[in-house]
Amino acid sequence: MNQFVLQQGQSRELQLFPHIIEFATRKNISIELNSLPGTSADFVRIYYIIDGKFEWCIHDQPYILYPGDMAMILPGQTFGNTKGILEIGKLSWLHIHIQKLENGKTQLGNWSNLSESETQMIGKILLMPKTVVLPRLGDAGRIFLSLQNELFNHEIGYCTRVNQLLDELFINVTRRLTKQSTSGRDFPKTFLQLEQKLRENLSHQWTVEEMAATVGMGTTLFNERVKSYSGFSPLNYLINIRISEAIKLLKKPDLNVTDIALDTGFYSSQHFSTTFKKLTGYTPSEFRKRNVSES
Repeated sequence: MNQFVLQQGQSRELQLFPHIIEFATRKNISIELNSLPGTSADFVRIYYIIDGKFEWCIHDQPYILYPGDMAMILPGQTFGNTKGILEIGKLSWLHIHIQKLENGKTQLGNWSNLSESETQMIGKILLMPKTVVLPRLGDAGRIFLSLQNELFNHEIGYCTRVNQLLDELFINVTRRLTKQSTSGRDFPKTFLQLEQKLRENLSHQWTVEEMAATVGMGTTLFNERVKSYSGFSPLNYLINIRISEAIKLLKKPDLNVTDIALDTGFYSSQHFSTTFKKLTGYTPSEFRKRNVSES
């Protein structure tokens, strides 16, 4: 998917779809500070992860999302990153209105081609869980790509097709919710265990072989799994953890920057500064000054 942002009232592609507030795909090549504070909205927000690892807080619950995962934030629910950052990676999102009825029930809206009873049933299922986070929902990626093609190409019947795709997205979500497995995904659980071990000893110069051995995998399989689930190589995955920890430590003004660099596993303060600026756009000192001035 190419990068784009379509917004209602500003993008001609959405003129015939007033129920679509925003539709976008974005590739984030550096950590963006103060860009994802916790917010709520009166519409549905849907996010699909293409590449990367995103740590979000949805309705006061922490979640880690990997490629193929989808999150649906319902009206009134809070969504953001606890550190206010947007991590490196690629994602698509869709903001869309759903209709609230006078009796308190919810349905998709007049744009939907489904029957009234079907849209009300979908609304009822969506409101049952506190949050809707679905792992490995590959169909969502296909639907997002098809939506992009229809909105940009304007082929015959595209208006009908766009709304059909939105119906399909909500149908897939609710069908998955009705048979959601509680078993989870094995490797993300392993990820959590690995990340905990790495954070406990970030000053250690971890090798890929050591990280693989920690989770009981061979190096080749470990490389494949990390890339598949996070979109990063193991070493880049480790660097992102180090920068994440450094961001937290830099907010403590009594800690020396050089000490933070060594404690989080960088060879020197210069190595730390160069890497930090590459991934955030700021040097550690600039970030610290900015954070102090905004606090």
